[in-house]
Amino acid sequence: MKKDALNIVFMGTPDFAVPVLDAVVKAGYNVVAVVTVPDKPAGRGKKLRPSPIKEYALEHGLNLLQPEKLRDTVFVDKLKELKPDLQIVVAFRMLPKVVWEIPAKGTFNLHASLLPQYRGAAPINYAIINGEKETGLTTFFIDEKIDTGNIILQQKIKIDEEDDFKSLHDKMMVEGAALVLKTIELIKRDDVQLINQNELIKKGEPLKTAPKILKDDCRIDWDKPVTQVYNFIRGLSPWPVAYTNISDETGKEYYVKVFKVTKHIENHKYDPGEIETDNKSFINVYCQDGFVNIEELQMAGKKRMKVGELLRGFSFLGKVKVVTSSNNK
Repeated sequence: MKKDALNIVFMGTPDFAVPVLDAVVKAGYNVVAVVTVPDKPAGRGKKLRPSPIKEYALEHGLNLLQPEKLRDTVFVDKLKELKPDLQIVVAFRMLPKVVWEIPAKGTFNLHASLLPQYRGAAPINYAIINGEKETGLTTFFIDEKIDTGNIILQQKIKIDEEDDFKSLHDKMMVEGAALVLKTIELIKRDDVQLINQNELIKKGEPLKTAPKILKDDCRIDWDKPVTQVYNFIRGLSPWPVAYTNISDETGKEYYVKVFKVTKHIENHKYDPGEIETDNKSFINVYCQDGFVNIEELQMAGKKRMKVGELLRGFSFLGKVKVVTSSNNK
């Protein structure tokens, strides 16, 4: 089967999916449709914003579908009319069976972990938060459950000590495009050696999950060891971003997003959550066994900036401390 004879429907939404779609298009495959979410309101003006995948599809003149509901009979009928041989899913919604069973050669997903570990919506974040030294990518055929289908290919990816969500996301985005092309070729040649995920689960080994991260999940717990705090902050940077609430001696409270820190393991006299600053160049927050030096942060009403830049125009009054219970802002 020639590349252009293989009809492909591509489903995706965020930036992570764009290089994959681009690689499929540039490889000469016949993308008969691109499916993405409806435009959503964003920003202060709540203007409708298209997904990155929609922007790519429009720029390249691809057939675009934006169903409100995936079970909608009009949408399902449109897919069937396209007679896709294969559907590729990258960072999209959970598909109903009536959709993923349409193509003759199946529907496969690219997932940003070494399945069966880190099933769920936020595998890149959780791999860093949990201090993993290695993660990876998996392509697998979709079935009735979330991220449980038979594995087609996997590729390991190293997590560096300095990686945050964005740097690891960007590395995996590029490698993911290459893995999808390899997967398509295997499927096209009917040369797939499937692996049941249950075969990869060792007896007694816990399965780590990666559920969707909500705002309440992003609050920093300064009572934890400094390495765990460091991993938590970089695993959420720059999205959805870790935060803390701090107050000065007057009782005024500040909501602070923390983007970048360095960690320092040492004995000290401070309680977890105590803050040291010269109001000129540094802010240190103490943990059980050391402290983190905040390098980049964002306070309410201000832009993201380096600590020195913030402190040139702002000073905390008196002793500063972390607020352990506060309303999110």
